[in-house]
Amino acid sequence: MTTSKDQHTLHVDVSKRTEFSRSSLNRLRGSGRIPAVVYGGGSDGISIHVEEKQLAKVARTGRSELFDLHIEGGGSFPVLIKEMQRRNGKVTHVDFQKVSKNKPIRVRVPLVYTGTAEGTKIGGILQVQATELEVEGLPDALPAGLEVDVTSLNTGDKLIAANVTLPGGITLVGGEDELLASVVLPRLAEAEGEAENDSTEAGAADAAGDTGDK
Repeated sequence: MTTSKDQHTLHVDVSKRTEFSRSSLNRLRGSGRIPAVVYGGGSDGISIHVEEKQLAKVARTGRSELFDLHIEGGGSFPVLIKEMQRRNGKVTHVDFQKVSKNKPIRVRVPLVYTGTAEGTKIGGILQVQATELEVEGLPDALPAGLEVDVTSLNTGDKLIAANVTLPGGITLVGGEDELLASVVLPRLAEAEGEAENDSTEAGAADAAGDTGDK
């Protein structure tokens, strides 16, 4: 199941950025605006800045959400959020990606796990290995998120990418056997954690040994 999308295309108003010094960036952020760049469309990146409140109304819908970017004096075109840089929990910079509504693109869509795994009722532990899934499709068809119901998972059960129902026109990019989540018994979960720690420590010891030989 996919999470719902707004039936009306969202839009964000931005302005071109003409100053690039550190002090000008600090002034922008201090005034509630975020520096950003627009990539794609066969042209060089366009430096812009966007109001925090304007960004918030699209950022919270998920990175795969398509919306129109209105550049003051520079026209309007559809974009996706490609990347957001954060510092101390606050967004400090944004990369937007121009898209063509008639050309399929690849994006990583958030996975929204729902329900209570059956195995957890008898002491099992739900382990989530993936929070996103890479898919491909036309921009207008991309879901804001993919709901994954874990209710039927019992101890020893695994949820893989092939188990996720994709909307029409959307295809999976990675392997169908990609592990997304599983339910394990506490002892097994503890053993897996110890094995991972032992592997990390062994790797560190090997690296230290290699350094000593040189």
